[in-house]
Amino acid sequence: MSDLFASLPPQNILPRDGTAFLYCDVLPDDEADRVFERLQSRIIWQQETARMMGRDIAVPRLTAWFGDVAYRYSGVYHPAAPFPEILLPLKSRAEEKAGVAFNTVLLNRYRDGRDSVSWHADDEAVLGINPVIASLSFGAPRRFHFKHRASGERIDVDLPHNSMLVMAGETQHCWIHQIPKTARPVGQRINLTFRQTRAERPE
Repeated sequence: MSDLFASLPPQNILPRDGTAFLYCDVLPDDEADRVFERLQSRIIWQQETARMMGRDIAVPRLTAWFGDVAYRYSGVYHPAAPFPEILLPLKSRAEEKAGVAFNTVLLNRYRDGRDSVSWHADDEAVLGINPVIASLSFGAPRRFHFKHRASGERIDVDLPHNSMLVMAGETQHCWIHQIPKTARPVGQRINLTFRQTRAERPE
């Protein structure tokens, strides 16, 4: 009976207007630990500058982008770049859990509690209607907040090491999300957000 319950999918975190499923223990523990160490040392991390409210502001985390197409947000431009070999098994795992094919990934490295991502939704036109987003987390757990655009209702969830949050349906249209700063001592966290991204149309 315990094996049966272990095989059941997780419950939807969101009460309405979208789906968000959190999968834990996505990889064997020792493999997840090795992946975390390799991502730290083998990825070329960048400190980006974003355009916010007319000002150039250093993005409070390190980033990297890989995939078939370029990606642009808040004045930050990531050119297309081939997936490094280390990411290919993770891409396959994300596709298996999400049930869709991905062609891009945005990596974020949170060095400590001062690194964060502010309220936003992954609702850019290049991601299509009702995009499926698979978000893998390695390293120190961080608190993830959802907020409903209309009602302001909040849903909070901790994203542990070796977990995957899959968001789909109307989630990006009806909810925004963030990882806030924290004064608590926390270690490094690396997050990989796999997407299906279309090429930008020429202006």
